[in-house]
Amino acid sequence: MKTAVIAVGGNAILRPGDALTPENQMKHVKTTSRGLADLIQRGYDIVITHGNGPQVGNMLLRAEIARNEVPLNALDVCVAESQGQIGYMLQQALSSEFVERGMNKIAVSIITQVVVSETDPAFTNPSKPIGRFYPEEEAKVLESEKGWKMILDRRKRGWRRVVPSPEPVEIVESAPVGRLVFGGEDQAEVVIACGGGGIPVIRKGGRYIGVEAVVDKDLAAALLANRIRERLFVIATDVENVCIDFGKPTQRPLANTTLSEIKAFYDEDQFPSGTMGPKILAAIRFLEGGGEEVVITATEKLVDALEHGAGTHIYRDDNSR
Repeated sequence: MKTAVIAVGGNAILRPGDALTPENQMKHVKTTSRGLADLIQRGYDIVITHGNGPQVGNMLLRAEIARNEVPLNALDVCVAESQGQIGYMLQQALSSEFVERGMNKIAVSIITQVVVSETDPAFTNPSKPIGRFYPEEEAKVLESEKGWKMILDRRKRGWRRVVPSPEPVEIVESAPVGRLVFGGEDQAEVVIACGGGGIPVIRKGGRYIGVEAVVDKDLAAALLANRIRERLFVIATDVENVCIDFGKPTQRPLANTTLSEIKAFYDEDQFPSGTMGPKILAAIRFLEGGGEEVVITATEKLVDALEHGAGTHIYRDDNSR
Protein backbone atom coordinates (compact mmCIF):
# COMPACT_ATOMS: atom_id res chain seq x y z
CA MET A 1 0.00 0.00 0.00
CA LYS A 2 1.37 3.42 -1.03
CA THR A 3 0.73 6.11 1.57
CA ALA A 4 1.94 9.65 2.26
CA VAL A 5 1.32 12.75 4.33
CA ILE A 6 1.02 15.71 1.95
CA ALA A 7 1.30 19.26 3.27
CA VAL A 8 -0.25 21.65 0.75
CA GLY A 9 0.85 25.27 0.89
CA GLY A 10 -1.20 28.44 0.90
CA ASN A 11 -1.10 28.77 -2.90
CA ALA A 12 -3.23 25.61 -3.08
CA ILE A 13 -6.08 27.65 -1.59
CA LEU A 14 -5.34 31.27 -2.53
CA ARG A 15 -2.76 32.80 -4.86
CA PRO A 16 -0.86 36.00 -4.02
CA GLY A 17 -2.81 39.04 -5.15
CA ASP A 18 -6.16 37.25 -5.27
CA ALA A 19 -9.06 38.64 -3.25
CA LEU A 20 -10.00 36.44 -0.29
CA THR A 21 -13.40 35.50 -1.69
CA PRO A 22 -15.09 32.10 -1.40
CA GLU A 23 -15.13 31.87 -5.20
CA ASN A 24 -11.37 32.42 -5.55
CA GLN A 25 -10.58 29.95 -2.80
CA MET A 26 -12.84 27.24 -4.21
CA LYS A 27 -11.40 27.75 -7.69
CA HIS A 28 -7.88 27.01 -6.47
CA VAL A 29 -9.02 24.20 -4.16
CA LYS A 30 -10.68 22.50 -7.16
CA THR A 31 -7.44 22.70 -9.14
CA THR A 32 -5.44 21.33 -6.21
CA SER A 33 -7.98 18.56 -5.67
CA ARG A 34 -7.67 17.40 -9.26
CA GLY A 35 -3.93 16.92 -8.76
CA LEU A 36 -4.47 15.10 -5.46
CA ALA A 37 -7.13 12.89 -7.04
CA ASP A 38 -4.69 12.00 -9.83
CA LEU A 39 -2.30 10.76 -7.16
CA ILE A 40 -4.99 8.85 -5.26
CA GLN A 41 -6.16 7.26 -8.50
CA ARG A 42 -2.64 5.89 -8.90
CA GLY A 43 -3.00 3.99 -5.64
CA TYR A 44 -1.91 6.41 -2.91
CA ASP A 45 -3.77 6.67 0.39
CA ILE A 46 -2.96 10.10 1.78
CA VAL A 47 -3.35 12.47 4.69
CA ILE A 48 -3.64 16.11 3.61
CA THR A 49 -2.62 19.04 5.78
CA HIS A 50 -3.03 22.69 4.79
CA GLY A 51 -2.28 26.26 5.74
CA ASN A 52 -4.77 28.86 6.97
CA GLY A 53 -2.93 32.19 7.26
CA PRO A 54 -5.15 34.40 5.06
CA GLN A 55 -8.35 32.83 6.43
CA VAL A 56 -7.43 33.45 10.09
CA GLY A 57 -6.25 36.95 9.20
CA ASN A 58 -9.65 37.62 7.62
CA MET A 59 -11.46 36.34 10.72
CA LEU A 60 -9.44 38.69 12.92
CA LEU A 61 -10.11 41.62 10.59
CA ARG A 62 -13.88 40.98 10.59
CA ALA A 63 -13.88 40.75 14.37
CA GLU A 64 -11.93 43.98 14.64
CA ILE A 65 -14.36 45.82 12.37
CA ALA A 66 -17.27 44.55 14.46
CA ARG A 67 -15.44 44.83 17.81
CA ASN A 68 -18.20 46.92 19.39
CA GLU A 69 -20.81 44.32 18.48
CA VAL A 70 -19.08 40.92 18.46
CA PRO A 71 -16.53 39.53 20.96
CA LEU A 72 -13.10 38.65 19.53
CA ASN A 73 -12.48 34.90 19.35
CA ALA A 74 -9.23 33.53 20.75
CA LEU A 75 -6.66 32.28 18.24
CA ASP A 76 -7.26 28.61 19.03
CA VAL A 77 -10.94 29.07 18.15
CA CYS A 78 -10.00 30.90 14.92
CA VAL A 79 -7.76 27.98 13.91
CA ALA A 80 -10.62 25.57 14.63
CA GLU A 81 -12.99 27.67 12.50
CA SER A 82 -10.50 27.74 9.62
CA GLN A 83 -10.04 23.96 9.81
CA GLY A 84 -13.77 23.59 9.33
CA GLN A 85 -13.92 26.15 6.51
CA ILE A 86 -10.98 24.83 4.48
CA GLY A 87 -11.77 21.22 5.34
CA TYR A 88 -15.25 21.71 3.90
CA MET A 89 -13.88 23.13 0.66
CA LEU A 90 -11.35 20.31 0.26
CA GLN A 91 -13.92 17.67 1.15
CA GLN A 92 -16.40 18.97 -1.41
CA ALA A 93 -13.85 19.35 -4.20
CA LEU A 94 -12.15 16.00 -3.56
CA SER A 95 -15.35 14.02 -3.10
CA SER A 96 -16.72 15.55 -6.31
CA GLU A 97 -13.60 14.38 -8.14
CA PHE A 98 -14.07 10.88 -6.73
CA VAL A 99 -17.70 10.71 -7.86
CA GLU A 100 -16.83 12.00 -11.32
CA ARG A 101 -14.04 9.43 -11.70
CA GLY A 102 -16.05 6.55 -10.27
CA MET A 103 -13.61 6.11 -7.36
CA ASN A 104 -14.66 4.48 -4.10
CA LYS A 105 -13.19 7.27 -1.98
CA ILE A 106 -14.55 9.91 0.38
CA ALA A 107 -12.71 12.88 1.90
CA VAL A 108 -13.09 13.40 5.66
CA SER A 109 -11.81 16.25 7.84
CA ILE A 110 -10.65 15.80 11.42
CA ILE A 111 -10.61 18.86 13.67
CA THR A 112 -7.12 18.39 15.06
CA GLN A 113 -5.53 19.64 18.29
CA VAL A 114 -1.76 19.98 18.67
CA VAL A 115 -0.16 19.95 22.12
CA VAL A 116 2.49 22.57 22.84
CA SER A 117 4.51 23.14 26.00
CA GLU A 118 3.33 25.81 28.42
CA THR A 119 7.01 26.64 29.06
CA ASP A 120 7.96 26.99 25.38
CA PRO A 121 10.16 30.11 25.00
CA ALA A 122 7.88 31.28 22.19
CA PHE A 123 5.31 32.38 24.76
CA THR A 124 7.72 35.00 26.11
CA ASN A 125 9.04 35.92 22.66
CA PRO A 126 6.13 36.18 20.17
CA SER A 127 7.41 36.19 16.58
CA LYS A 128 4.67 35.04 14.18
CA PRO A 129 2.97 37.95 12.34
CA ILE A 130 -0.80 37.69 11.95
CA GLY A 131 -3.61 39.96 10.84
CA ARG A 132 -3.47 43.23 8.93
CA PHE A 133 -0.93 46.06 8.77
CA TYR A 134 -1.40 49.10 11.03
CA PRO A 135 0.03 52.62 11.00
CA GLU A 136 2.49 53.20 13.83
CA GLU A 137 0.16 55.40 15.92
CA GLU A 138 -2.63 52.81 15.89
CA ALA A 139 -0.15 50.01 16.62
CA LYS A 140 1.03 51.82 19.76
CA VAL A 141 -2.57 52.18 20.96
CA LEU A 142 -3.20 48.46 20.43
CA GLU A 143 -0.05 47.60 22.36
CA SER A 144 -1.24 49.74 25.25
CA GLU A 145 -4.93 48.78 25.26
CA LYS A 146 -4.79 45.09 24.27
CA GLY A 147 -1.30 44.11 25.39
CA TRP A 148 -0.42 42.97 21.87
CA LYS A 149 3.20 42.89 20.74
CA MET A 150 3.53 44.84 17.49
CA ILE A 151 6.50 44.87 15.10
CA LEU A 152 7.37 46.81 11.98
CA ASP A 153 7.13 44.63 8.89
CA ARG A 154 10.57 43.99 7.37
CA ARG A 155 9.36 45.45 4.06
CA LYS A 156 8.10 48.54 5.90
CA ARG A 157 4.49 47.99 4.87
CA GLY A 158 3.27 48.78 8.38
CA TRP A 159 3.06 47.34 11.88
CA ARG A 160 1.64 43.89 12.60
CA ARG A 161 0.67 41.91 15.64
CA VAL A 162 2.99 39.00 16.44
CA VAL A 163 1.94 35.97 18.49
CA PRO A 164 3.74 32.95 19.94
CA SER A 165 4.60 30.09 17.58
CA PRO A 166 5.54 27.23 19.94
CA GLU A 167 6.93 23.86 18.84
CA PRO A 168 4.38 21.07 18.39
CA VAL A 169 5.04 18.18 20.78
CA GLU A 170 2.04 15.88 20.25
CA ILE A 171 -0.99 15.42 17.98
CA VAL A 172 -4.08 14.64 20.07
CA GLU A 173 -5.99 12.93 17.25
CA SER A 174 -3.04 11.09 15.62
CA ALA A 175 -4.40 7.61 16.47
CA PRO A 176 -7.71 7.98 14.58
CA VAL A 177 -5.87 9.59 11.65
CA GLY A 178 -3.56 6.57 11.51
CA ARG A 179 -6.44 4.10 11.67
CA LEU A 180 -8.18 5.81 8.76
CA VAL A 181 -5.20 6.09 6.42
CA PHE A 182 -3.91 2.59 7.16
CA GLY A 183 -7.35 1.01 7.05
CA GLY A 184 -6.39 -1.70 4.59
CA GLU A 185 -6.73 -2.45 0.90
CA ASP A 186 -10.37 -1.32 0.59
CA GLN A 187 -10.28 1.69 2.90
CA ALA A 188 -12.09 4.63 1.34
CA GLU A 189 -11.18 7.61 3.52
CA VAL A 190 -8.90 10.41 2.34
CA VAL A 191 -8.02 12.26 5.53
CA ILE A 192 -7.68 16.03 5.99
CA ALA A 193 -6.05 16.82 9.34
CA CYS A 194 -3.83 19.26 11.25
CA GLY A 195 -5.07 22.24 9.24
CA GLY A 196 -3.22 25.48 9.92
CA GLY A 197 -0.71 23.68 12.11
CA GLY A 198 -3.45 22.33 14.37
CA ILE A 199 -5.36 23.95 17.22
CA PRO A 200 -2.75 24.86 19.86
CA VAL A 201 -3.49 23.40 23.29
CA ILE A 202 -1.59 22.75 26.51
CA ARG A 203 -2.15 20.02 29.07
CA LYS A 204 -3.06 21.40 32.47
CA GLY A 205 -4.75 19.69 35.41
CA GLY A 206 -5.46 16.60 33.34
CA ARG A 207 -7.27 18.61 30.65
CA TYR A 208 -6.54 20.20 27.29
CA ILE A 209 -6.75 24.00 27.23
CA GLY A 210 -6.55 26.17 24.10
CA VAL A 211 -3.88 28.89 24.02
CA GLU A 212 -3.26 32.11 22.10
CA ALA A 213 -0.69 30.88 19.61
CA VAL A 214 -0.20 29.49 16.12
CA VAL A 215 1.83 26.40 15.26
CA ASP A 216 3.96 26.17 12.13
CA LYS A 217 1.95 24.07 9.68
CA ASP A 218 4.91 22.21 8.20
CA LEU A 219 6.35 21.27 11.60
CA ALA A 220 2.92 20.02 12.70
CA ALA A 221 2.53 18.01 9.49
CA ALA A 222 5.97 16.43 10.00
CA LEU A 223 5.07 15.49 13.57
CA LEU A 224 1.76 14.00 12.45
CA ALA A 225 3.60 11.93 9.82
CA ASN A 226 5.99 10.63 12.49
CA ARG A 227 3.20 9.85 14.94
CA ILE A 228 1.30 7.71 12.43
CA ARG A 229 4.59 6.08 11.36
CA GLU A 230 4.38 7.30 7.82
CA ARG A 231 7.51 6.78 5.72
CA LEU A 232 6.88 9.47 3.07
CA PHE A 233 6.28 13.17 3.74
CA VAL A 234 5.48 15.48 0.82
CA ILE A 235 5.56 19.28 1.00
CA ALA A 236 3.66 20.82 -1.91
CA THR A 237 4.64 24.43 -2.44
CA ASP A 238 5.00 26.99 -5.26
CA VAL A 239 8.43 25.94 -6.61
CA GLU A 240 9.44 22.72 -8.34
CA ASN A 241 12.77 22.30 -6.52
CA VAL A 242 14.61 23.44 -3.44
CA CYS A 243 17.58 25.55 -4.57
CA ILE A 244 21.02 26.25 -3.12
CA ASP A 245 22.37 29.82 -3.42
CA PHE A 246 18.89 31.01 -4.31
CA GLY A 247 18.92 34.27 -6.29
CA LYS A 248 22.69 34.14 -6.91
CA PRO A 249 24.58 33.36 -10.12
CA THR A 250 25.58 30.06 -8.49
CA GLN A 251 21.95 29.02 -7.85
CA ARG A 252 21.32 25.32 -8.46
CA PRO A 253 18.35 23.05 -7.81
CA LEU A 254 18.58 20.00 -5.57
CA ALA A 255 17.22 16.76 -7.01
CA ASN A 256 18.36 14.00 -4.64
CA THR A 257 20.05 14.69 -1.34
CA THR A 258 20.40 13.25 2.16
CA LEU A 259 19.52 14.31 5.67
CA SER A 260 23.13 15.11 6.58
CA GLU A 261 23.61 17.18 3.41
CA ILE A 262 20.41 19.17 3.87
CA LYS A 263 21.27 19.80 7.54
CA ALA A 264 24.63 21.22 6.48
CA PHE A 265 22.92 23.53 3.99
CA TYR A 266 20.38 24.54 6.65
CA ASP A 267 23.18 25.37 9.12
CA GLU A 268 24.76 27.56 6.42
CA ASP A 269 21.55 29.65 6.33
CA GLN A 270 20.84 28.61 2.74
CA PHE A 271 17.08 28.66 3.37
CA PRO A 272 15.37 31.95 4.41
CA SER A 273 13.23 31.75 7.54
CA GLY A 274 10.27 33.38 5.79
CA THR A 275 10.15 30.99 2.83
CA MET A 276 11.93 27.64 2.50
CA GLY A 277 13.49 27.54 5.99
CA PRO A 278 10.48 26.14 7.90
CA LYS A 279 9.91 23.50 5.21
CA ILE A 280 13.50 22.28 5.40
CA LEU A 281 13.34 22.22 9.20
CA ALA A 282 10.15 20.15 8.99
CA ALA A 283 11.89 17.76 6.58
CA ILE A 284 14.80 17.38 9.01
CA ARG A 285 12.48 16.73 11.94
CA PHE A 286 10.53 14.10 10.00
CA LEU A 287 13.64 12.19 8.90
CA GLU A 288 15.21 12.40 12.35
CA GLY A 289 11.91 11.14 13.79
CA GLY A 290 12.01 7.91 11.78
CA GLY A 291 10.71 8.92 8.34
CA GLU A 292 12.43 7.67 5.21
CA GLU A 293 11.85 10.23 2.46
CA VAL A 294 10.73 13.84 2.03
CA VAL A 295 9.64 15.26 -1.32
CA ILE A 296 9.40 19.03 -1.84
CA THR A 297 7.92 20.22 -5.11
CA ALA A 298 5.25 22.36 -6.77
CA THR A 299 1.64 21.36 -6.17
CA GLU A 300 1.08 20.71 -9.89
CA LYS A 301 4.14 18.40 -9.99
CA LEU A 302 3.01 15.91 -7.34
CA VAL A 303 2.43 13.00 -9.72
CA ASP A 304 5.68 13.67 -11.60
CA ALA A 305 7.56 13.85 -8.29
CA LEU A 306 6.24 10.60 -6.83
CA GLU A 307 6.06 8.62 -10.07
CA HIS A 308 9.00 9.98 -12.06
CA GLY A 309 11.41 11.60 -9.59
CA ALA A 310 10.71 15.29 -10.23
CA GLY A 311 11.20 17.81 -7.45
CA THR A 312 13.61 17.60 -4.52
CA HIS A 313 13.92 14.25 -2.73
CA ILE A 314 15.60 14.10 0.69
CA TYR A 315 16.45 10.69 2.11
CA ARG A 316 17.47 9.46 5.52
CA ASP A 317 21.22 8.80 5.41
CA ASP A 318 20.79 5.03 5.72
CA ASN A 319 18.07 5.07 3.06
CA SER A 320 19.68 7.21 0.36
CA ARG A 321 19.44 6.36 -3.33
